[in-house]
Amino acid sequence: MNVSLIWWGLGIYFVISLFIAFLSRTGKQTNMGAYFLGDRKLGGFVSALSYSATTYSAFMLVGLAGLTYSGGVGALGFELIYLMGVSLIAFFGPRFWIVGKKYGYITPSQMIGNRYQSKAVAITIAISNCLFLIPYSAVQLAGVGYLLQGISNQQISFHTGVIIATVLAIIFAYIAGIRSVAWTDSLQSLFMIIGSTFVVLFLIHELGGFTVFVQKLETNHPELLTVPGNGFFSFLTFIGLTIPWFFFSISNPQVSQRLFMPASLKSMRHMLLGFMIFGFIYTFVSIFWGYSAFLLEPGLGNPDLATSVVLTSSAIPPVLGVIVMVGIIAAAVSTIDSILLTLSSMFAKDVYGNIKKESADRAQLKLGKIVIPIIAIMAYFFANLQLNLIAVLSVASSAGLIVVVPAIIGAFFWKKGTAIAVLASVIIPGIAVLIIELFQIKPFGLASGLWGLILSSLLFISVSLFTKAPKQKADEFIDYIQDNVYKKNLS
Repeated sequence: MNVSLIWWGLGIYFVISLFIAFLSRTGKQTNMGAYFLGDRKLGGFVSALSYSATTYSAFMLVGLAGLTYSGGVGALGFELIYLMGVSLIAFFGPRFWIVGKKYGYITPSQMIGNRYQSKAVAITIAISNCLFLIPYSAVQLAGVGYLLQGISNQQISFHTGVIIATVLAIIFAYIAGIRSVAWTDSLQSLFMIIGSTFVVLFLIHELGGFTVFVQKLETNHPELLTVPGNGFFSFLTFIGLTIPWFFFSISNPQVSQRLFMPASLKSMRHMLLGFMIFGFIYTFVSIFWGYSAFLLEPGLGNPDLATSVVLTSSAIPPVLGVIVMVGIIAAAVSTIDSILLTLSSMFAKDVYGNIKKESADRAQLKLGKIVIPIIAIMAYFFANLQLNLIAVLSVASSAGLIVVVPAIIGAFFWKKGTAIAVLASVIIPGIAVLIIELFQIKPFGLASGLWGLILSSLLFISVSLFTKAPKQKADEFIDYIQDNVYKKNLS
């Protein structure tokens, strides 16, 4: 693809997104709630598109396409299970929203710390999330790097792509906080879904139509249509990948924090419905991309370059290729933005705010803005390691975040849960996940995410039974939810 066309596409995207971001600056973002939660006033349509762009980042059209290229149809099952996991929002979303409105929570870790009446819990979860989310941010940066490197035929280097994504993420996060991210997400996600769907239609036509497309796979690469197929998706590998992804919507704070943002529960329902439709279409689009890349150019050394093969195919009009490229980059930047804002809010509210007890909301906001570029730079250095298989790295990050799931479930449904149990269930399994990932081992054949969930569940339950729970807060918290969640859902 012509490099000047790529630069023009990037330039137009930057100007339009910058204009929309500045339009989003309504009111004064002088407090944490306004800057990081959009004053809890996001409508259903904007929430749905923003949630989609944030969730379906470089992971999908770069990572999931690469995973399909590597292992075949198992990637479809893996992603559909994630989509099923999003149904957790229908169950947990109203609960997050109700207590967020009542207690003014800014971050999920603040909510958990307050529920278990422990500042140590809030600080520990915030630090743990930073530890595992920075690599996930790096995955998004790397996705942009691989995409620009491949689509430009090496004329734009991987490092240049990473720098571009880092700078864009910092700029958009700074302008108006989550409001600018949400507004730009809405435009980006529409470009993404429409453009990528057209690419699939062009590719299938180029390869002889849908029937011929499937016949080529059945005849020449039947292993890509079965599980475990070529052996990539063994049963334990599949389970190890899917379990952390199933709990993604409540374990990943940049996602669960968005449950505080809708203007109403009606807006949240629209957000969930819109996201499910978007996700279902986008999943099949990404799978077809992976298969198409394999038919066009089998034997790629790096499967994450499959998307570049698709976009540089002679079947794709260059302008359409650039539009989709911009959509993918925008989605990756959106995810990085959300992570930057979430981690900076957690550091300011849960770490700094609990250590400096007298810190005012404005002081926390000021620190949060200072932290944004620091986190981005850390992710930049991690991205430059150029570790392969974006999808697998994404799941590895989710494996470290899954350890907080028992504490979240306990916060809403089990009054006997204790702060000491939360600390034990986050710290010990978190260390275990780190060791397993660093040394690339699988004790008894189980992946790090499975060990994280098993250990955290056992520790949370067992330690809670032998320690004292904050009964007054547990009663107040859980009873308030039970009294309001059905009433508000029916209204």
